[in-house]
Amino acid sequence: MRPIATDKSDFEELRKAGQIYVDKTAYFHRMITDPSRAYFFCARPRRFGKSLGVTTLKSIFLGHREFFADLAIAKTDYDFAPHTVVHFNWGGVDASSREGFDETFPGAVADALTAAGYAYDCSVPPSLNLSRALTFFKDRDGKGCVILIDEYDDPVAKSLADVPRAEYIRDQLASIYAQFKDSTDKIRFLFITGVSKFTKLSIFSTLSSLNDISFDDEYAAMFGFTEEELDANFDEHLRAHAEKMGLSYDAYRAELKRWYNGYRFAQEDETTVYNPVSIGQTLVNKRRTFRAYWSSTGRASHLMSLLKREEVLAFDYNRLHGVSERAFDVADLKSLDPLGMLYQTGYLTIKSYDCGIYMLGVPDEEVRRDLATLMTGAAANQDMKWAENLGVRLRLHEWEPFFDGLKSLYAAMAYGPTEKRGHESSYARCLAFLLASQGFRFRMEDVQADGRADIVAEHPCGVFIFELKVDESAAAALEQVKAKGYDAPYRAKALPIYAVGLSFDAKTRQLADAAAIAIDVGTG
Repeated sequence: MRPIATDKSDFEELRKAGQIYVDKTAYFHRMITDPSRAYFFCARPRRFGKSLGVTTLKSIFLGHREFFADLAIAKTDYDFAPHTVVHFNWGGVDASSREGFDETFPGAVADALTAAGYAYDCSVPPSLNLSRALTFFKDRDGKGCVILIDEYDDPVAKSLADVPRAEYIRDQLASIYAQFKDSTDKIRFLFITGVSKFTKLSIFSTLSSLNDISFDDEYAAMFGFTEEELDANFDEHLRAHAEKMGLSYDAYRAELKRWYNGYRFAQEDETTVYNPVSIGQTLVNKRRTFRAYWSSTGRASHLMSLLKREEVLAFDYNRLHGVSERAFDVADLKSLDPLGMLYQTGYLTIKSYDCGIYMLGVPDEEVRRDLATLMTGAAANQDMKWAENLGVRLRLHEWEPFFDGLKSLYAAMAYGPTEKRGHESSYARCLAFLLASQGFRFRMEDVQADGRADIVAEHPCGVFIFELKVDESAAAALEQVKAKGYDAPYRAKALPIYAVGLSFDAKTRQLADAAAIAIDVGTG
């Protein structure tokens, strides 16, 4: 089996190592030969192959034809004429303070211009160096250079918890991007990637010819892997993993799709793609269970800060209706739209689009668990380990510490349930986030022959039937579970079944009483 790269984001290094490269060069060829457009912007979540795409473009424009044998672009008439390439990457710039930014940012600019062959002048600002460099390259080469900017928004995004610092950094970056406005005759091609669209950066406000392809149908699958690309590139790895997991190939692929496929990046094209880092890690490790690899690579610190300020349980993250495209643009750093930020950071994706309005939802199981953990921690004002520990207590049927944790969770919800009196469904939403974060498959308002259970959660360690009451006892909740036989549909699963009763006080809006019993599956 050909090796899979999990630690490389440089195209030429990957090709030299003989590792699998999922061919995206048809998309790049379409961009660079577009007769009417030469400046492009594309936003995608982190760890989605943007850096690999940028370095692929760099290799194309450097004229390194030898790395493209058997790829789509090599089958066209593209001539691989060499160009000067200026490759900026702001991922390594220190954004923890103004001083740190001021110290590291000029060096990043200098490194990129020096690598392209320009003699950097440390006595003048980075923006002036860039302006002079664009002129120098045009005079030297007789044609415009290529500008590639990876993680253009990274320093701003890392500073969003400190708005004045973020605004300062944004203004410094804007001085760089402003140089492109009057230099269109000196630039052959411009490609910018990032996670967010900060509309007040001068790259958007002054460069009218910049084409945002983030939602274009023809570039919907430029980043991420389609089903067809998995078949063409990873077949042996997929079959070996299915065998190790003890699943039929069809069952394995269905579960792989549930875990890692669901991202949609276009308005009309309904193609969904797999998260590439998750596929790479899954097929390299080949464990007996699927895991949340993407979330383990790190979370956006600014998103954590934002969620602590929002009523995060007020939304149904599986179906978010009525979202306009304006929500995806970040104009005011002081007033961030939580749904827009969740989309940009990869926790939400497009589910449908009609007449300018989007419906968003969680893309896949991996993200669903991580988002639920984020939401639970934000609601309880606790860290991630707190929610994980609470899930462990439930799986081990350690009821007293589990109930204590639930009480602290509801106590932290200062705004209480959304209904004035407090209905069971209001409290159920919070519990649902906790269950989802810990890998439970659950149904809310599980309709049965003699009523509906509030929440039924399944896990290899057992089936948990939750009944929630307001101003009634936990004992009454347990009695309802037994009387209506909510356990009957699950007896054939040969798993332990537990009834869990939760009682809430309408006045305090807190968990007042809780109890649990094991249901004897051997009785009728």
